[in-house]
Order: sequence, then C-alpha cells, then structure tokens
Amino acid sequence: MILGGAAVQRCGNRIAMDAPLGAEVVLSTRGLVPTVKTLQSPFMRMPKLMLLAVLLCIALGCSPRDFLTRRLAADLISTSDTFKAPQLFWLRTGIVSNQDFSSPDFMVLQRRGWIIGTQHKCPAGVEPPPCWDVLLTPLGVGTIRPLITSALPDNGLDNGPIGIQVVRRELLSIAGISKAGNFADVEFTWHWVSTNQIGAALYDGGVRYRSTVGFRDYDDGWHVVEQTARSNQPLDEALRNAQPTAP
Repeated sequence: MILGGAAVQRCGNRIAMDAPLGAEVVLSTRGLVPTVKTLQSPFMRMPKLMLLAVLLCIALGCSPRDFLTRRLAADLISTSDTFKAPQLFWLRTGIVSNQDFSSPDFMVLQRRGWIIGTQHKCPAGVEPPPCWDVLLTPLGVGTIRPLITSALPDNGLDNGPIGIQVVRRELLSIAGISKAGNFADVEFTWHWVSTNQIGAALYDGGVRYRSTVGFRDYDDGWHVVEQTARSNQPLDEALRNAQPTAP
C-alpha cells in the first residue's frame, strides 16, 4: 500500500511505513498513532570514520610530512634556503668593456640617471674598444649606496663589483604533483618581487615563471631536493663526493 509517497507494510496489528529522509514511521492499527524511529544514515557515520582515522594516525605516530599535499609542498618550497635567497645585481664601476656598458641592465641604469660613462682607452685584455669609465651620478649615489649589502666580503672594494640585493622570489601556486613511490615532482609558479628601486627597474614583477622541483620521502617525511642526490653509490664514492655543510 502507498501512503503519502511511502511504502506501507502491515504486520499483525502494526503498520510499518518506509518514510523518506532516513526515518521509519510505525502506525498502530488500534489508534493509528505514528511512532517515528530515526534511522542512522551512512552519511552520519562519515565524521566518526574520519575521527577514527585521525586517532589511528596519531597512534601510529604520523606527522604532517607523511602526506605530500599541495599545502605541504608550498610550505617546503617557500621556506627553503634556495628559494628564499635574494637575487643580487652586480654593478661594476670603473673601466668596463663596451659589451658590458651596452648591456640591457646598464642601459636601464643610464636611463634612470644613476650611472654615467665616458669613453676610455681599453686596458690590456679588454676588447673590443671603446671602453667606458663608469661612475655613479649624485642621484645614483643617493639611490644605490644605501642598498649595498655589508654581508658580502670586499663588496665594492678597489672598484670591484658592487653586490645589491634587488628582488626576492614569491610562490604563487602549486600546479601539480606527480608521485612515484618515495619520489615526486612538484610543478609550481612564482614571480620576482622587487625590494627596492633598482629591482623595480630591472625586473618585471608581472612575469610568471613555472618550475618543477623534486621531492623525496625520507623516514621523517617528505623533503624538497635542494641538491643533486646520488643513489646507490658505494661508501668510498659517497665520502669522495661529500659536500661541506654548516654545523
């Protein structure tokens, strides 16, 4: 029998009706007073199953690094020393070749009025002529001198190249992850962010770059590969190829 869109079955003096939305309605033939018993839906059991999985993972000693998600990959890439290292621009003053003086970077500095150059006789070993004697303008001194980093030894000493931190990298998104056992390739997009006027003049922050980096799953979880790793090499070769590391 169909009652209100639900199937009705009679058993003795009781009538059971399969009601929608996970409820069972039981009607008594003596008074037809409905009694509703709520049935547990499979969807209601999902939070319990998820909680059980989390508790099981905690009991087994799982860590966030055990699962290479896009969020973990982004955190490991953006916090790595290689990715965080600022980009240096090396400014040469004094006698430079015509090739250096006419390079795109030097042309930008000239148009901004930060450097000037006068023709000069080329020293031995520098060709083709003409050469240029490059000097900072008063505007260039006020702009560039405060940016000269003291972290570099002999920076600008004896008219040597001047190292200037101009831009840093910023991670934009993780494009995809390809895993194969304990190894994975992560493709991501990033761009340059200028840290001063020099960086804004030399680098276009609107240009996006796409790179792919390797990841490896160790006993303590996933790590980004920052140096080329040699696999299955004997101990003597491993010792010969050892790289110095900070204590």
